[in-house]
Amino acid sequence: MSTTSARPSHTAQPSGSAFILKKALISAVVALVLFSLMIGLRTEAGPQGGLIYWTRFGDLAAMVGTVFGGSIIIELLRQWWGPVDKDRIVPQPVQSAMSFAGRWLAPALLVFAFLVPVIFYNQRYILDLSILVLTYVMLGWGLNVVVGLAGLLDLGYVAFYAVGAYSYALLATNFGLSFWVCLPLAGILAAFWGVLLGFPVLRLRGDYLAIVTLAFGEIIRLVIINWQSLTGGPNGVSGIPRPTLFGIPLDNSDDGLAAKLGIEFSPTHRIVFLFYLILAMALLTNWVTIRLRRLPIGRAWEALREDEVACRALGINVTTTKLTAFATGAMFGGFAGAFFATRQGFISPESFTFQESALVLAIVVLGGMGSQLGVALAALTMIGGFELFRGFDQYRMLVFGIAMVLLMIWRPRGLIGHRAPTVFLERNQVISSDLVKEGHG
Repeated sequence: MSTTSARPSHTAQPSGSAFILKKALISAVVALVLFSLMIGLRTEAGPQGGLIYWTRFGDLAAMVGTVFGGSIIIELLRQWWGPVDKDRIVPQPVQSAMSFAGRWLAPALLVFAFLVPVIFYNQRYILDLSILVLTYVMLGWGLNVVVGLAGLLDLGYVAFYAVGAYSYALLATNFGLSFWVCLPLAGILAAFWGVLLGFPVLRLRGDYLAIVTLAFGEIIRLVIINWQSLTGGPNGVSGIPRPTLFGIPLDNSDDGLAAKLGIEFSPTHRIVFLFYLILAMALLTNWVTIRLRRLPIGRAWEALREDEVACRALGINVTTTKLTAFATGAMFGGFAGAFFATRQGFISPESFTFQESALVLAIVVLGGMGSQLGVALAALTMIGGFELFRGFDQYRMLVFGIAMVLLMIWRPRGLIGHRAPTVFLERNQVISSDLVKEGHG
């Protein structure tokens, strides 16, 4: 009499239409409960001081219907992309297309960035938006050194942004120094403050590190507000000089660039110059970061990110590693702050609130910690997305929050959530068994 042993079968996930409709209905009911007071009922203070209200049941029904339909689509996509026996049922042509797009996406974005002033020369709004996006790309790449490479959660990154901006503004207005002289000084001063921040948090990690860095950002902001004799307090600093091209101003004077080249002056010349300036600074940040990752200090950052105890056991100086990470990230934040000051011509404490730190951190996390391309895509999506929904003030943050939740569900490690090793073997090596016996290594 023979016996047959049954293999343990994997628990089948419910995938019928009834299950999908049931889950979509539950999501719609939850949305109805949540949005009833947010969208369905609108209240405001009346002219007599009393509370007036009106209903928007049509908008509420549209939102609930959107949630219902979106839940169905998400479940269908989950069954298409979900794991089945450790394999994903994504068709091979789709995988090939995604691989091809990923290979050429970065060069295509770089070429498009260089051509933006040519394509949109007469559209001032797009040029200003592009400069803003590149500024946040540079800030994201700077914070990526601290958060993505070294694994140190920093919620006060806006402090270095403020130090760089005020350093340039005060040096330029009080001592008459040019932008090109103040730019490295702003980066050095920001790096110095990064080292000062690094010393108190050497023994902290996780939530405690985040709280201390958050407090540091608030301390810098409060110092800027209250030290009125130096920073101007809430009034800020105005009359910040504009950058020049090798000492040649980009204005309508006889010594301006347009007059020397014999062309008609246009205010767009300065905007185009600022665009290429921040593009060069962002690309320099990217190049330096990639080079540092391949150096011993970059590998020490990655080891610190993966396991601080193991990093210390390997003989890596954790103190130096943390301080260099904070200093390097702060330096790039200082550069971006100096550019922000010279672009605006005026700075005030309202530009350096915690919301800026949260936005830059969201760009790094959503793009993929440690991924340079992911940070650039996240900055383009988030900053550009804010502008697309600027006309929908009541729904902009709602749509933004929903998009972040969906991204964290589908891509919990970010848009490009991979951590490519900086050092790896190009081919497998065979090790003799005599070398791995007990007592022989």
